[in-house]
Amino acid sequence: MANTGDQPWQRVPIDPQSVDAPLSRAAVFLVVTVSDTPEALATAKDVLSGMTDLVKTVGFRDLGARLSCNVGIGFDLWRRLTDSPPPRELHPFREIVGPVHTAVSTPGDLLFHIRAERGDFTFEFERQLLDGLGDAVQVVDEVTGFRYFDARDLLGFVDGTANPAGGDMAGATTVGDEDPEHAGGSYVVVQKYLHDLSSWNRLPVPSQEGVIGRTKVENIELPDAEHGQKSHKTLATIVDETGVEHEILRDNMPFGRPGQAEFGTYFIGYSRALWVIERMLERMFVGDPEGSYDRILDFSTAATGSTFFAPTRSFLESLGD
Repeated sequence: MANTGDQPWQRVPIDPQSVDAPLSRAAVFLVVTVSDTPEALATAKDVLSGMTDLVKTVGFRDLGARLSCNVGIGFDLWRRLTDSPPPRELHPFREIVGPVHTAVSTPGDLLFHIRAERGDFTFEFERQLLDGLGDAVQVVDEVTGFRYFDARDLLGFVDGTANPAGGDMAGATTVGDEDPEHAGGSYVVVQKYLHDLSSWNRLPVPSQEGVIGRTKVENIELPDAEHGQKSHKTLATIVDETGVEHEILRDNMPFGRPGQAEFGTYFIGYSRALWVIERMLERMFVGDPEGSYDRILDFSTAATGSTFFAPTRSFLESLGD
C-alpha cells in the first residue's frame, strides 16, 4: 500500500467512546499517573489499545450488565504518549480561587470511568485493568459510586436533571469540525466533592431548595432569582454572549463510607468544549456577580480536580500500532 503521509490518528474513522451510556447503578472512577519510563509508556499504550477487548472479556458474562469504560487522557501524558497534537482546548485543570472556596487542581494522567448495572462487573474490570497496568501506574484517586434511590445525590436532590437528551447529546458532548483531528472525542472534567451532611441536614428544606434551585421531593425547577444570590442551578447554566445555552453531560454518582463519616458526590462532566465547564466552575467558585459564589460550596468541598480528553476508540486502538 502506498504511503500517503498520513499519521495513524488522521486515518482512523470517528468512533466515539460510550459517553452517551445511560446512568448506571454502579460506577468506578479511577485516576492514575503513569511513570515516566519507556517501559511504563509502552505498557500504558498496550493496555489502552486493548480496552475494547477487555470490556468484552469481562462483560460477556452478562450482557445485561451493560459494562462500559471511558478513558480520558491528561495533557501531560498526551505529549508523552503520542506524536498526535493535543486537542485544542486540552490543558491541566486550572485552580480556581474564590472569595471563600477553591476548586483545587490535582494530578491525573489517565481517567477510567467504569460503569455497569452490577457492582461485581465494575470491580472485576478494574481488577483486570490494574493487573494489566501493573507498576506502570500509580493510583491517585479511586471512588466507587452507586445509584441512590431515584438518581439522587446524598444531599437528597435529583442530580443530572438538566442533561441533554436525544439528538442534543452529541452536539453537547462530541468535538466536531472545529477540531477535525479530534472529532468524535470529548473533554472530561472530574471533581470529588465531600459533603458536610450534618450541617446540610440542619438547613431547613426551603433553604436547601433555594440553594439548589429545585424542589427537593418533586424535583420541580424554581424560578431564577432576579436579584441577589443565585441558585446552584442558575450558576451552572452557561449562556454565551449571543444568548445560546451550552449544555454538558453530567454522570455524577454518590459515594460514601458512613463508618468513616465520608459522604460525597463524584462530579464528572463531558463536554464538546472545555471552556463551558470552566466557566461553570468559575461562576460557582468566584460568583456571579463576583463574590456571590454558589452556596452549595458551604456544604460541599472540592477535594480533587482534573481535566482529560476522551478520544475515539479508534484512536486508542491506534496506540498499539
